[in-house]
Amino acid sequence: MKKQFIYSADHIEKIGNTIVYLISNMTNVSKTKLLKLIYILDEISIKKSGIPFLNLEYKVWKFGPVANDLFVEFSTSPSMLKEFIESKNMNEHTYIVAKKEFCDDEFSTNELDLLKFVVDKFKDASADELISLTHRENSPWHNAAVKNSVLELLETEKISTTEIKIDLSELVEYDERKKSIYADYLESSTYGCVTVQ
Repeated sequence: MKKQFIYSADHIEKIGNTIVYLISNMTNVSKTKLLKLIYILDEISIKKSGIPFLNLEYKVWKFGPVANDLFVEFSTSPSMLKEFIESKNMNEHTYIVAKKEFCDDEFSTNELDLLKFVVDKFKDASADELISLTHRENSPWHNAAVKNSVLELLETEKISTTEIKIDLSELVEYDERKKSIYADYLESSTYGCVTVQ
């Protein structure tokens, strides 16, 4: 038996509309910048409340943290998110474009506020600036890379991807209330990993 990340229809709706919101409120959002913004949403949400925004699985990649399934969606013709986005190649970069209007049905008021906060704070940030932010010392990405002895390999470009999962629970490690909320969320959530035969 192994764990596999499964997306429910509601989860896909929330991911799709999150992406639509982000790219509709910024100009020329590259694949890399979008991947970083999505991770930042989860990180800030967990720090703030103990509850992930999208509850995605992130891996330690050179330009990570990366939700592998979204990387694939953004790099090719989207399948899971085909109703929401399309990829366009311009000037040797991949940009993500919305195919529909944002729908807020899947979002709480706090989540909408967080989306606005992330857009306001990071809309002018480059992908490289967001990579630096997510790679900062003692960040979950940095800690996972160090713990698994791949930091130097990634920084020297000897490898560019790993299967190492980032442990976001460390964001609330020193707050017992948020730690408990996060653990309860992961246990009861319909979004995320399930065990399959």
